[in-house]
Amino acid sequence: MFPMKALRLRKIEKLYFSYQDIARALNISPNSARVAASRYVAAGILIRIRRNLYVLHEKWTAMPIEQKFTLANLIQVPSYVSLMTALSYYEVSTQIQQDFIESVAVRRSKELEVGKTLFRYAKVKRNLYFGFIKTRGFFIAEPEKAFVDAVYFHSLGRLSADLSSLDLRKLTGEKVFRFARSFPAKTQELVRKYEYS
Repeated sequence: MFPMKALRLRKIEKLYFSYQDIARALNISPNSARVAASRYVAAGILIRIRRNLYVLHEKWTAMPIEQKFTLANLIQVPSYVSLMTALSYYEVSTQIQQDFIESVAVRRSKELEVGKTLFRYAKVKRNLYFGFIKTRGFFIAEPEKAFVDAVYFHSLGRLSADLSSLDLRKLTGEKVFRFARSFPAKTQELVRKYEYS
């Protein structure tokens, strides 16, 4: 149940917003907005995405996956959606991921649960941070790069996905091998194995 004052938050047109937006919507000071935000998170009216970034709970529950991808990019900057999440999105994988979004990042590996959705970030060295595009407001690996990323983390024992569930006919072999050239030899060997198995 929304307190009357909190109903004004529905007038914020942004997908995600800050203390400053809350202050304007409620006509209160930024300090009071910070206190109100904490109170509304505790009451289940707002979901805290990260420091000074909030979403209305009612918007979160109806949010399409593309908007959650946008938020995944914001939770850790820079990052792009990849691995089995991207392969599922492109319908290369038969595995459907619910409430679980995997990304690749350069800063650190981490997991964070936001509104019952688990956001997982796998760290790579900067020289492997490429092969992604921006579409519909979010960064996501190209299908071939998502596959190579998945094989790389699988080779390190950091991804327990079933790579045999992938329909590799949906990938362009030349692009797969071009992306794989930047990765360690073990990754390249596994790419060849999966590509030809």
